[in-house]
Amino acid sequence: MAVNLRESPSMRIHRFHGGMRLDLRKQAALARPIRACPLPPELAIPLATRGEAPARALVAHGQRVRRGEAIGRAGDAHGTTLHASTSGTVVAVEPRPLADAEVREGLCVVIEPDGADEWLRLPPIADWRAAPRELLLERLRDAGTVGLGGGAFPSAIKLAAAQPTLIVNGAECEPYVACDEALLRERAEEVVAGAALLAHVLGAARTFIAVEDAMPEALAALEIALHDAPFAGAALAAVPTRYPEGGERQLIRALTGREVPSGGLPQDIGIVCHNVATAAAAWRAVARGEALTSRIVTVTGAGVAEPGNFEARIGTSLEWLVAQAGGYTARAARLLAGGPMMGIALPHDGVPVSAATHCVLVLADHDLHDDAPELPCIRCGECARVCPAQLLPQQLLADLCADDLAGAQAHALADCIECGLCAYACPSHIPLLDWYRWGKAELRAQGDARARADAARGRFLARESRLARERAERLQRSAAKRADAAASAQPGAPTSPISKDAVLAAIARARAKKRPPPAGGAPKDGA
Repeated sequence: MAVNLRESPSMRIHRFHGGMRLDLRKQAALARPIRACPLPPELAIPLATRGEAPARALVAHGQRVRRGEAIGRAGDAHGTTLHASTSGTVVAVEPRPLADAEVREGLCVVIEPDGADEWLRLPPIADWRAAPRELLLERLRDAGTVGLGGGAFPSAIKLAAAQPTLIVNGAECEPYVACDEALLRERAEEVVAGAALLAHVLGAARTFIAVEDAMPEALAALEIALHDAPFAGAALAAVPTRYPEGGERQLIRALTGREVPSGGLPQDIGIVCHNVATAAAAWRAVARGEALTSRIVTVTGAGVAEPGNFEARIGTSLEWLVAQAGGYTARAARLLAGGPMMGIALPHDGVPVSAATHCVLVLADHDLHDDAPELPCIRCGECARVCPAQLLPQQLLADLCADDLAGAQAHALADCIECGLCAYACPSHIPLLDWYRWGKAELRAQGDARARADAARGRFLARESRLARERAERLQRSAAKRADAAASAQPGAPTSPISKDAVLAAIARARAKKRPPPAGGAPKDGA
């Protein structure tokens, strides 16, 4: 039976450091049920998300594919399999503009839909509770199941090692973003089934399904789903609506009172956290054999005519998606991929939906604060007060302004969750989040350069070792030949025996070479 932690005397919700209460502004997106986004004229499916190495394309120009057919496979351990979002013809494999952690170009498989939407499903695993754990992990890899909370990290990697605690995260705390709440309201039974599946794969003794206390409809739907399909160790937790409560580390602190160590992962303390949409996608991959080909995206803001949540195929352009929400209004001023706190400003809407795209936000003029000039830091400490990661934003800014990346790294820049609260609270309007994103990107670039240099050094040393080994082998063979020759030149050295027949044959060949030809040409018969 599910337990509501608000009523449990033996458990309590803990407070994490920092955070703020923000105006949620989700009513417009939740006014309508989830709508299916019609197929666009073209799908550009990214072969990489969140800046990792692109997958290897498995299809070529002119090839027909079906929905759910593998079109790309990652070459490293942190990638996944990518699939066609509908049936149609591959018209190109080429770079296209993308927007995830930054605006960049990335390789995409471009498909022209044929309208049939023909599926290629994997064999369903109906009795997944009796299936081997390795089979379920392989199914999640083959289905391309990744984190749908914005990280797009392969789910099978998170589940690779058994852990005692699973957290299914429905605490969608960023303003405007409402795709998870819409999923919980309308498909809570899929989330609960997915939570049970993930707990089974993980071997978790307890499972928290966490939502914010400002989501009464979602809470009610989950209570009904847990009552209809309870599983051992499941608990429904209503957490305070305080941004960024839905952050992985902050939610772990709120539910368990434990802190993820700096530079560490939740797995280091025996916890795995998955998004509610990821849980539902995992259940569909196993029970229905459906690869990840679509996701729910919130399209909202004062700049769109009919805000709402849309189930969109991966590869759908934002332009097409906004058109399904009634198009832009006259007040549209800025387009964001993501919410207002963590989203990426886009120069155009020609980028495709990826697994990491959970919101498309179109802000109006009155939502922007760009006219305020940036002023010097007054050392008020507001940024440190609201920072949920307990960092020193002022010191990090000083390090980055001085181009001291080593200092920023020493002050735990990598622990920044990019929530944007420091910049939101700053009275001097300093773009702190932009500085931290730049610094983290520079540190990643340095790390990649070091990794490439180490790999090149390793190849050079391996080549030198191989050449030295080959030289030693050649010297050894030469020394052995000289020793054999010296031994053969000594008096009384044994020689190889020669048979009498071989000697006679050699004499006959020598005489035949010295014999002159007949004067009259070839002899006649009987001559």
